[in-house]
Amino acid sequence: MMTKTTMLKALVGAVAVTLAAGAAGAQEKISVRLDFSPWGVQAAMHLANDKGWFKAEGLEVDVQDGRGSGNTLQLVNAGQVDVGQIQVGLIGQARANGATVKSIAGFSKKTDLAVLVDRDSPIKTVKDFEGKSVVVFAASPWAPFVDAWLKAGGMDKTKVNVMFVDPAALWGTYTAKRADGLMSTVGSALPVAEGPRPSKVILASDAGIVFPSYGLIATEKTLADRKPALKKLVKVQQQAWAHLASGKIDDGVQAMIKQRPDAKLDPKVLAEQIKLTIEYFDTENTKGKPIGWQSEKDWSAALASLVAAGAIKEGAKPADFFTNELVE
Repeated sequence: MMTKTTMLKALVGAVAVTLAAGAAGAQEKISVRLDFSPWGVQAAMHLANDKGWFKAEGLEVDVQDGRGSGNTLQLVNAGQVDVGQIQVGLIGQARANGATVKSIAGFSKKTDLAVLVDRDSPIKTVKDFEGKSVVVFAASPWAPFVDAWLKAGGMDKTKVNVMFVDPAALWGTYTAKRADGLMSTVGSALPVAEGPRPSKVILASDAGIVFPSYGLIATEKTLADRKPALKKLVKVQQQAWAHLASGKIDDGVQAMIKQRPDAKLDPKVLAEQIKLTIEYFDTENTKGKPIGWQSEKDWSAALASLVAAGAIKEGAKPADFFTNELVE
């Protein structure tokens, strides 16, 4: 026969189980599509899942690998995924063509578009590429700026061989030395090149190009309908990036290897990619601001670069492209 004390303990236990089950059932699902196959810029997303930080905020986050920032943007805009982690500078052209996406948090805000060349190459400026060749893929964030970049060196495509290839052929073309330069981003490309073709970078920003790098995007409808969930997502990403920036990069490396065991990731490459991503976090206009906070001045400069490149028309308002309402 059960005593009153035993019955009370059993009742308390049953209530605890019920509450735990209710809490688990209350997890709000949200899908996040990344920019590409696994690399360092995605560390905060994988770290948050691995540490259970999303779950602690009541979120069940489905983190999906991507097939390029442009492809992810299209899927987000079509409502097939809730959030995208991409190079947010792509929003400029996308909105000019009718998309409704906005940048809801910007992490790497400094322009990281660059051209890789051999480490011992005498090339230092755009002008030095005269008579040389560079390789890029057509859907690259570099694509709208190629002509503007060449123009900054007083050149055009008659003086530089710009080779547009399929993304799958990009690295092979460069590492086989069939091109003098590779148009990519600092964080993604430089660590990968270290083994097959040690390189240095010629920055697009040196040619006056401004392009916000990686952050999170969502449609205006998703922002309106799911603001509390998105705010939690941004909060957790701020937490994860702060953790990594505090010197705990290896935690991100190990989380990525654990979350993507079939990707055969190189821990040294990942560590350097994460480090470089963090180095490109801030511009002069965002120093001292919370992680993810975006500057209207930076967006104005980015839009001016797109106008100069002929990618969008004049008159665009920076506030149409980003919001800081989810960033605390």
